[in-house]
Amino acid sequence: MKTAVLGGGISGLSAGYYILRRFGKPFTIYEASPRVGGWIRSEWHKNQGFFFESGPRTIRPKGLPGANTLELVEELQLPIKPIPSSHASARNRMLYAKNQICMLPNSPKGLVSVVPPFSKPLYRALIHDLTTADSVVAKNQDESIYSFVQRRFGKEIADYAISPMICGICAGDAREISVRFLMESIFEHEQKYGGVLKGLLYSRFNDKYNALKDKIQVESNLYKRACKEKWAMYSLEDGLEQLPRSLRKYLTERNVNVQLNSKCHNLRFNGADKAVMSFKNTDVPVSHVVSSLPAYQLAQLTKAQHPSLSAQLLSIPYVDVVVVNLQYDNDQLLKHNGFGLLVPPVENLPVLGIIFDSCCFDMAGNTVITVMMGGHWFDKWFGQQPPPSQKELRDVAQQQVRRILGIMEDPKFSRVHTLHKCIPQYTVGHKRRVQGIREYIKSYKLPLSLCGAAYDGVGINDVILSARNQVDNLLEI
Repeated sequence: MKTAVLGGGISGLSAGYYILRRFGKPFTIYEASPRVGGWIRSEWHKNQGFFFESGPRTIRPKGLPGANTLELVEELQLPIKPIPSSHASARNRMLYAKNQICMLPNSPKGLVSVVPPFSKPLYRALIHDLTTADSVVAKNQDESIYSFVQRRFGKEIADYAISPMICGICAGDAREISVRFLMESIFEHEQKYGGVLKGLLYSRFNDKYNALKDKIQVESNLYKRACKEKWAMYSLEDGLEQLPRSLRKYLTERNVNVQLNSKCHNLRFNGADKAVMSFKNTDVPVSHVVSSLPAYQLAQLTKAQHPSLSAQLLSIPYVDVVVVNLQYDNDQLLKHNGFGLLVPPVENLPVLGIIFDSCCFDMAGNTVITVMMGGHWFDKWFGQQPPPSQKELRDVAQQQVRRILGIMEDPKFSRVHTLHKCIPQYTVGHKRRVQGIREYIKSYKLPLSLCGAAYDGVGINDVILSARNQVDNLLEI
């Protein structure tokens, strides 16, 4: 069986890795751009001792997805930059709310005192869950994560805890994002036991819970080390882009063809074991296609032959994000140590959050921060015509840095990236939407597998595990 992978982002490269590992046969990965890695991009300034990340910068080692990624990192022999749970960037998470920087509670003590921006002790939210009536949502139905949290824990928790967290994870609006995106097990606990805390307690004696714990047995030595040393997260020497670059090197050394600047224009199928990919100058027949493309791109490729599938793929929305990296020569500018801060949407600011890169990693005497803007609210702040220039976007970011962090001086160096349609949004009904897409593929016997951020989670661990699971489902090549 001749297979092909569409997309050279981290999910497509991972799919290639697992195809090679399972079947041991050369194949081809097609990437439309001149580089691999997708939204993962690291920019080193070694003479000055700092680097910028315009996409993800850290990976969490937790659970089966984390163990799976560490197994891959170990195979590639990549040097790790771990951040233990005792580190300030792991312990300290902040909000900018009500015109001040608020440190979120990181110990049980924070549950019994009033911590800004909350007006009541957080234990009151737990009592609210215990005393709230059973779910009003019909079984197996979905709702927004905002609605769920407001019902169970109150409006303040929804506004100042969950909404900014969703901004940080997917740049989305918690009022639209499915509760199953982040809290599926908690949602199911409520459905089954009538409350979140009740469900968490009962689940400890539930066979399915114990079975899930037992599932994490394929532990790499690196995963064991991460557990022993209590890593909260980690990155890689020379930036996270070393992961896709090393994956490409690993694959090409084993006769896998990674073709850059190779944009697929059409994808058609003829039975259960034949697909034809159309490129600029040629048609390429294959037996199976693993697509890691964004859903909207795959929709265009399948529209002519399968308009219904295309429409379902297009029903997964995406958002644009502006990323502004700023570097200052002075390393004493940040008044707080931590990973960074998030800005709740109720503050009505263009900023989603600010990451304190130089608190996470050694930046050789520099202050380095990354400002994230737009997301679900991109059109509101930056949707004018003509679109804002890089200078105008940088000016907005610096204005917010002055307002929030009190950093009045201009940066010595900066980068501005507008990432168009970079993060899929798991809006209410997303799980059923993805099931419908995969059921369509199965019912029409299309030689097509889907992996990547549009379907099984938006994090690096998620898309790598998505690739592995889809390859595991392939028939013998």
